[in-house]
Amino acid sequence: MRDIRFFDMFAGIGGFRSGLEATGGFKCVGHCEIDKHANKAYNAIYNPQGEYYCDDARTINPKTMPDFDLLCAGFPCQAFSVAGRRLGFLDMRGTLVFEVARIVEERRPPFILLENVLGLLSHDKSRTLETIFSVFVEMGYHLEWCVHNSKHFGVPQDRRRVYIVGFLEQGCAGQVFPLELGDAKNLEQIIPGPQGQRTYQTDGVAPTQCSSSGGWGGKTGLFFIDMNIDPVITDVARCITARQDSGVSNRRGEHSAVLVEDDEPRAVITPGRKTVRQKGRRIKEPNEPMFTITVQDRHGVWHRGRIRKLMPIECWRLQGFTDEQFNRVEATGLKDTHLYKMAGNAVSVPVITSIGDRLKALADEYKIIR
Repeated sequence: MRDIRFFDMFAGIGGFRSGLEATGGFKCVGHCEIDKHANKAYNAIYNPQGEYYCDDARTINPKTMPDFDLLCAGFPCQAFSVAGRRLGFLDMRGTLVFEVARIVEERRPPFILLENVLGLLSHDKSRTLETIFSVFVEMGYHLEWCVHNSKHFGVPQDRRRVYIVGFLEQGCAGQVFPLELGDAKNLEQIIPGPQGQRTYQTDGVAPTQCSSSGGWGGKTGLFFIDMNIDPVITDVARCITARQDSGVSNRRGEHSAVLVEDDEPRAVITPGRKTVRQKGRRIKEPNEPMFTITVQDRHGVWHRGRIRKLMPIECWRLQGFTDEQFNRVEATGLKDTHLYKMAGNAVSVPVITSIGDRLKALADEYKIIR
């Protein structure tokens, strides 16, 4: 079987490309990236001389593109992210997924691979996702999707993203997801049935817990969280008051926890802005994965009462890029501001490698690539 040729759309710094090339048996024939800084980084890493290139997806002429078997696209997510205004298709960036559809309709590649933020699933009461799916289904593609967290694929970052694959060959559908996780065995159901009666293998991950399993304590356990603006490092508890959600402070649970000093480093979100949170948290427990790398947030490590910001190279490592790749980009003179932004916009490399393994196996099984 020859290499699977792919086109890298909305390429950024090439998370799709790095992931697929690490799999082996994939060859990039071109890319599209409008951000001049990201494209400068892409060129430094991959040296794509002789490959097709277009800066603006809206101006791509499908008839002039080289042949490809797979179209990859981490289409812009700001229009769907819970961190933004969530304007969806009212935001021009939210309509760029239809540029993907325009090219797919013309070229009809056997495979498509898309990635986006978790907010895409719930945006506009899931009507946005339904619209996107219907466009590709009407073209004859069979789709499957799954949410995967990068922390299960060898990078210590809590990053949940939606991955969507599409096939022209009907037999391929349903054979990619869920991926086999890097640090946990997939949930395996051995006796089907309604919720509460299904039986699972005991050596896999746990099924999703719901409120009917015993309230909030039956879902994830209970945690003490210090809600003060300035958590205090102390070896004794602060004064416990009779009422903690009234009076002058009006902060629920103000004295319910202490931050204990120890020798274990902890992840911190945006050290310079004490009110910033991700999922209600600012500081993680030791050995927990880093907060999700985003464009607007900065990240740090708390250790023995001191906070250090993550360096750009550390953010790139959290997305699965190699030090050699980062060093090539840094040598171009790009500022740290751009390097941080590129990491936040990137696709996690190891997740794409796992998907690439499945796609390559399907292409071989169904004799799709000749």
